[in-house]
Amino acid sequence: APGAHPVGTGVGAASGAVAGAALGGAVGGPVGAVVGAAVGGVAGGLAGKGVAEGVNPTAEDAYWRNNYSKRPYAANRSYDDLAPAYRYGWESRGRYADRNFNDAENDLQHGWEQTKGKSQLAWSDAKHAVKDSWNRVTDRTAHDNYWRENHATRPYYKAGHTYDDDYAPAYRYGYDSAHTHAGRTFDQAENDLQHGWEQTKGKSKLAWSDAKHATKDAWHRVESALPGDADRDGY
Repeated sequence: APGAHPVGTGVGAASGAVAGAALGGAVGGPVGAVVGAAVGGVAGGLAGKGVAEGVNPTAEDAYWRNNYSKRPYAANRSYDDLAPAYRYGWESRGRYADRNFNDAENDLQHGWEQTKGKSQLAWSDAKHAVKDSWNRVTDRTAHDNYWRENHATRPYYKAGHTYDDDYAPAYRYGYDSAHTHAGRTFDQAENDLQHGWEQTKGKSKLAWSDAKHATKDAWHRVESALPGDADRDGY
């Protein structure tokens, strides 16, 4: 829920303040550094909050539960073995919103020992699942940012509907569904998608007849990033 991710906000604010202070110091000396830190802290906080807000733990858990067995590191392991690593990956992405995985890995490795709970995985084994989960959040956030900037230019956009409440759930549904229905065209999956929308839409006021256009847009944007024509629909 909005405002429910203080870790993402706090870490983003801290990193943003450092960047802002550097910028302000270069422009206006000590006073500029103070102002820059304040502005950078706000911007960084919003960045961390934005990544954290985009994560639905229930959806992430369901995705990996259904797909973990396809990953090369999952051989001879159950989902319960890997679940703590996946969870650590999606939670950590918000904490380190301004860093890539390689830059953050030392901190992540240290944190794993405090986070792993009953997991028997050493970091050398856990990190592959952590990285998979981290990268999935990164990709979803990039798609979310794209549609936030562009949704109002699409022919199905209707004034009076907001991005966060109405359109974002449809775009995220399309992103997730393109992965969970890999190998099917949108048209082949549409009946299933329509049924699933009512359980997925949250606060969105969009009926499926409206939501499906945004869902299809997001689906095709995911598929267009893959080599070839994965679902053989011409996109």
